[in-house]
Amino acid sequence: MRHDTLPTSVHSDSALAFGAQAVLAPFALDLAPGRWIAVLGQSGIGKSTMLRALAGLLPQARVTPDLRGRIAWMAQTDLLLPWLPLVDNLCLGARLRGETPDTERARALLGQVGLGERESALPATLSGGMRQRAALARTLMEDRPLVLMDEPFAALDLVNKRKLHQLSAELLAARCVIFVTHDPAEALSLADHIYILAGTPATLTLAAEPSGARPRDVLAPEHVAALRAIQATLLAEAA
Repeated sequence: MRHDTLPTSVHSDSALAFGAQAVLAPFALDLAPGRWIAVLGQSGIGKSTMLRALAGLLPQARVTPDLRGRIAWMAQTDLLLPWLPLVDNLCLGARLRGETPDTERARALLGQVGLGERESALPATLSGGMRQRAALARTLMEDRPLVLMDEPFAALDLVNKRKLHQLSAELLAARCVIFVTHDPAEALSLADHIYILAGTPATLTLAAEPSGARPRDVLAPEHVAALRAIQATLLAEAA
């Protein structure tokens, strides 16, 4: 299996269950370079579980084809090792795989996210927004065609969130991205295909397919109706 190839689609063969309880219904997603897919839903509905299934982290989940080796992961927390300088944090994946780290590429990526002068800094010396930029650079460092993002902007203030939206849209433009979020506006701003996960077992349903360059102005007239419809669907599911 080549790490630089991406299948055209992925699907689960059966419902995902924990014990006798089915928690996630079978699902299918079309994949393509440059496609961003957002998954919305209530807390605890199974959004992160779905990402873990796609990543091959759940032995009981049967997902076809096997995507392991073709995925980079960006979590809500930056997960930077506190004792390593930024440049070494970016090279950690290579070292864990027994590969020779490409420190020059790591430095170049830090420059792309505006941290070129902080390559020797420890994570504790950085702001939350800077740490998430470093996490984005580490995601790019893995150079995989599919990026899974588990609420990567949730802990940021509005200003830093908008900056990271713009930066992610630019730097991940050529990747296929699947991300989960609680924020309908964030989904509408970044995703080309917006799904809602709801029910028992949780079922994936297409809610919107916004157009236009990312990140979008969700208050623009052409997007307001879609935002209201998504919010109404989520509120109805919670009722």
